[in-house]
Amino acid sequence: MKRLLFVCVENSNRSQMAEAFARMHGAGRVYAESAGSKPSGRVNPKAFEAMRELGYDLSTHTSKGLGEFNGQHVDVAVTMGCGDECPLVRADQRVNWKIPDPRDMTPEQFRGVRDLIEQKVKDLLATLDSTP
Repeated sequence: MKRLLFVCVENSNRSQMAEAFARMHGAGRVYAESAGSKPSGRVNPKAFEAMRELGYDLSTHTSKGLGEFNGQHVDVAVTMGCGDECPLVRADQRVNWKIPDPRDMTPEQFRGVRDLIEQKVKDLLATLDSTP
């Protein structure tokens, strides 16, 4: 099972949704987690709502700090275009997605970012499926 880590600054929107999509679409194939370099300590209510619309309950997620993963090995570390590099996380592969921060967006714009994250997660899972 591949281990994935999704990282953004606050761990309250993008990385939380990416973790959720990896769990949804990669169930049984990947172990997904998320973290932030400066965690906000909470998951944004807009993210709860956006994921609830797709049948996923983010209420079990918490905003975690990247420090919890220092020195740990992951197969893929994905940053969300926020400048974080996660140098203390040992990763076989590092990917940087250019995803805008949806924190202050309208619900419609937020959904657009959510859908972009879902597609990127699906694409990532497809590449993992084709990798030995």
